[in-house]
Amino acid sequence: MRNFDLAEPTRLEDACAILAADDDAKPVAGGTALLTIIKQGLLVPKLLVNLKKINDASAITFDPQRGLCIGALATINDIEISPLVRQHYPTLAEACHLVANIRIRNMATIGGNLAHGDYQSDPPTVLVALDTNVEIISQNGIRWMKLTEFQLGSYETALAPGELISAITIPPLPRGMTGHYVKFTTGSSEERPCAGIAALACMEDGICRELRLAVGAVSPRPVRIFAGEEAANEMILTDQLIDSIAFEAARVVEPIDDLHGSADYKRHLVRVLARRTITAVANDGAETAA
Repeated sequence: MRNFDLAEPTRLEDACAILAADDDAKPVAGGTALLTIIKQGLLVPKLLVNLKKINDASAITFDPQRGLCIGALATINDIEISPLVRQHYPTLAEACHLVANIRIRNMATIGGNLAHGDYQSDPPTVLVALDTNVEIISQNGIRWMKLTEFQLGSYETALAPGELISAITIPPLPRGMTGHYVKFTTGSSEERPCAGIAALACMEDGICRELRLAVGAVSPRPVRIFAGEEAANEMILTDQLIDSIAFEAARVVEPIDDLHGSADYKRHLVRVLARRTITAVANDGAETAA
């Protein structure tokens, strides 16, 4: 691995200025993805901008009106063990726990995870279901966008040169909403997902008041199954309806053929996992009501 210069700013604004001034500069936080790419010779930056010395960029806060705010430098493990996340967004903690292993979770940051744009990743699927917003900072100020719009494709995001993710925000969940994230791998549990399904639901008197369903690690970016969600609203989640929604999820996704399986295999997998995950949140709602 060739030598490179290292900059260590203490403010996000300064990091953005360095990145904007040098096209060969690359930001690094946990480094779990970038340093691997550098070692493989796929990327040879002249300057690395170390973000780990930036103050107050990893805080996790919650406000009942605004929801959850997670600083971009919070690690996956920080999110998993956060009492605020576990209390208000347990499905996100569940997904973070399933990322690789504890060593990776202690290094990888949520900002780096999203900026990398890897379609085979666990947290983005749940974050999409949670209607997450991405806060992006540059020399020109701050802008916000939905996570569904931020990830444009496999390893492609809406970040412009000189921009960094500064935080993500998640709106408060409706009262009584529960959720599950199901991950499927073709090998060990530490592998990246072959498919991931996030389902959240509000159940009241056996009726689904709201369903959210997202599929990840299959298409170039996480996909919300909006037609399936609408079909569930104000309905009893019968086995027939759940299977219909799962079929819609398999129809909507655009699977990528890769070493984990063919597109047809992944469509079948999505249908099976979606049915299982929706059934789980429907049962949770029934148990909570009881």
